[in-house]
Amino acid sequence: MSLIKSIAGIRGTIGGKIGENLTPIDVVNFSAAFGLLIINKNSNSITKIVIGRDARITGPILSSLVSNTLISLGINVVDLKLASTPTISMAVIKEKASGGIILSASHNPANWNALKLLNSKGEFISFNDGLELEKIIDLKQYEFANHQKLGSYINKYNYLNTHIDSILSLDLINVSLIKSMNFKIVVDGINSVGGVAVPKLLDKLGVEVVKLNCDPTGNFSHNPEPLAENIKELCSVVVQNKADLGIVVDPDVDRLAFVDENGIPFGEEYTLVACSDYVLSKKPGNTVSNLSSTKALKIVTEKYNKNYYASAVGELNVVEMMKKKNAVIGGEGNGGVILPELHYGRDALIGIALFLSLISERNKNVSSLKNKYPIFYMNKSKLDLKDENVIEEKMNMIINKYSKYKPITIDGIKINFTDSWIHLRKSNTEPVIRLYSEAKTKSDANSLIKKFIKEII
Repeated sequence: MSLIKSIAGIRGTIGGKIGENLTPIDVVNFSAAFGLLIINKNSNSITKIVIGRDARITGPILSSLVSNTLISLGINVVDLKLASTPTISMAVIKEKASGGIILSASHNPANWNALKLLNSKGEFISFNDGLELEKIIDLKQYEFANHQKLGSYINKYNYLNTHIDSILSLDLINVSLIKSMNFKIVVDGINSVGGVAVPKLLDKLGVEVVKLNCDPTGNFSHNPEPLAENIKELCSVVVQNKADLGIVVDPDVDRLAFVDENGIPFGEEYTLVACSDYVLSKKPGNTVSNLSSTKALKIVTEKYNKNYYASAVGELNVVEMMKKKNAVIGGEGNGGVILPELHYGRDALIGIALFLSLISERNKNVSSLKNKYPIFYMNKSKLDLKDENVIEEKMNMIINKYSKYKPITIDGIKINFTDSWIHLRKSNTEPVIRLYSEAKTKSDANSLIKKFIKEII
């Protein structure tokens, strides 16, 4: 069982001991600290925080604890109830709120939950705000409001429609052409918010939807990470229904993956590649992804004579780099698409709309589209070193040995070779080195991992 604290929030397994798991005491303590952070930053105005949750069984409990803690501090709460992460992000902006709390452990299994924290821009809080939050948690000097100064509470259920309407109003989205294609699409909503949000978007695009695991009970039908090994049922149902493609999202709808008409995964690394290809064809500009994402995005970006930039891992880092480089699109290779024109956050719904616009305009099926992109294979592994004290020594050894390749060290070590790369990162929660590699063949990607593990050992 685990409790993991980070700059972006807190996540853990439900049940167990205080400080070791995500217990009610930990939820109240963390909510109070964030509430106080928001109050301190908005001392001259009334504070408002937007909250929302995915469909996990523990969601209503956490939602009640969070909202009542905030109200007790004198903060007004706008509760979206069941809502995707990107919908909550957009609601923070629309409500002119002081911040937001997303109750979702993203791709983690159903026994996990989390509080993810947003600033007034609907983006994850900054590193400095995270440090200030840690100080508040350590001090625990909370001062709650009296009965006459309690915050208010209101439910708002219309923000999914607002989110979808904002997407469909973008010039980039070719709504009329998508409608004319008469697509049939299978949607795997993993029995969470995506089972509601994705079909609603597709209905407005004139798509015939075949629903799979779309009842938001929180009883996840399979491992919630949208990887190839977890979506075999979707692949089968796409073929059975002779559908044009399949769509799967994670429980809070910020990660997106596709399945082609033959029931073969498109590859979550290529979600951002394809969406970027479409955006760049309409609005050429720079792109950004993190260091552990596929090289294919760089190649596609340079095809349009624009620049690709790599950030440290983490959505906050990607967003900061996108702003710095004025990127027209960015995201992460885990299926996260960020379109600044809509908002600065990973958003599966905008990813779907961009992808359908792409295959409609190019009149290609999904498998043909994939064959147009440079194909790479990725391997992800980890090395347990038992002793955390030797990790720094091992990482420095790699930097020195491969100095001629000019290793990138903004987040661990990334070494680029001619047709491949490897990225080594120290875990923040355990004494391990995480290794990511990419090459033109599976065997080369695997060999690269084995080579560096051998060198480290």
